[in-house]
Amino acid sequence: MQSDLIDGKLISQLIKDEVREQTAALRAQQNVIPGLAFMLVGEDPASQTYVASKERACEYCGFHSTTLRLPESTSEEEILGRIDTWNIDPDIHGILVQLPLPKHVNEDRVIEAISPRKDVDGFHPISVGKLVIGQECYLPCTPAGIQELMIRSGVETAGKHVVIVGRSNIVGKPIANILLQKAAGANAIVTVTHSAAKDISIYTRQADILIVATGRVNTVTADMVKDGVVVIDVGINRVNDESRPKGYRIVGDVDFEGVREKASMITPVPGGVGPMTIAMLMKNTYQAAVRSSAQR
Repeated sequence: MQSDLIDGKLISQLIKDEVREQTAALRAQQNVIPGLAFMLVGEDPASQTYVASKERACEYCGFHSTTLRLPESTSEEEILGRIDTWNIDPDIHGILVQLPLPKHVNEDRVIEAISPRKDVDGFHPISVGKLVIGQECYLPCTPAGIQELMIRSGVETAGKHVVIVGRSNIVGKPIANILLQKAAGANAIVTVTHSAAKDISIYTRQADILIVATGRVNTVTADMVKDGVVVIDVGINRVNDESRPKGYRIVGDVDFEGVREKASMITPVPGGVGPMTIAMLMKNTYQAAVRSSAQR
């Protein structure tokens, strides 16, 4: 058996197309343009690449976006002051501070400074609390993208055993809470396993749906899954490959070739979960603009 691929590139493009149409209608009917503000502190190459991708997505969707690039030496107080300015700017509906921040900056303080109304990344403690108890909030973009991938690929989650490998605040914990909710596209039985387990395969072999987010190559191999499992690989790892022009290739946390022979469906890396993160950021920002316009 060779599994069907879950095409994140295709699904993310469909979402961005939908947001683009909705944005055009919002602009025509209410003269509201979704606005997204980015802050990039320092010269981290990966962060610069991520922000550039998000800027392009904003342009495609018809958003107004602004990017503040600050030197690594910028003080925490200046960062907080800039966020305060965006919090009260009616043309800015979403605020995204690109992580990681320089070591002298307290990331928790920065995240908590963003108004929950503009927390389109879904990282504010108020957003996290609302997620846990099932209230409406902005869902973190990567976990929301995982759920959307499964919904649009016809993966049934209700009553299924979802096993999540990894417990990060960015992926593992929020996707567990999303899929626990008594709601469409969720209502699953959820197990979270992680590095403290003596043998994670005890849990991964039980999974109807396996979500892997560890940041480690070959965390899950074919002998660790059952036939017919749906596999969502969140990992993005660079491994040396002299046959490639750049000298490396990008792989996930799952042994793709091996696991693909047993899975019913699987996400590729790249081209699976990755593109969904930006698509869901666009969706969250559009929703923030709609909510803001309704409160005027």
